[in-house]
Amino acid sequence: MRTAYKVLAWLVAIEVVAQAAFIAWAVFGESKFIDGGGVVDKALVESQTADFEGVAGFPLHGINGQIVVPLIGLLLLVVAFFAKIERGVALAASTFGLIVLQVLLGMFGHGLPFLGLLHGLNALLIFGAAVAAVRAASAVSADRVVA
Repeated sequence: MRTAYKVLAWLVAIEVVAQAAFIAWAVFGESKFIDGGGVVDKALVESQTADFEGVAGFPLHGINGQIVVPLIGLLLLVVAFFAKIERGVALAASTFGLIVLQVLLGMFGHGLPFLGLLHGLNALLIFGAAVAAVRAASAVSADRVVA
């Protein structure tokens, strides 16, 4: 179970990196589209017919962030109860709590754009919590297993 815990924690950290890549790809593509004379307005967004390089980054970021990352975080928390890693449950719970906050910031950020600042900062906190969980799992040796 310690290996599963470690793998899931790594997956959370990797997903944070993927999320940053997806949204950067989308925004840079959108910027190039606008610089080339394209117009992004409510009609284009609602029609879902936008055709510019990187447009796929938006749904990848949304689906990954609202479904895949929370699912991995929840699995990490469940596995933490069986992995017997010192501070493992606390680290997994912190990671999952930050993921829940991230989803909420992403959802409400469309109506309150300043939340985007917190969304970006919180992503770094998730990454840090996941790496801390990996390190805790890596530090476990046969004689340090928590009963």
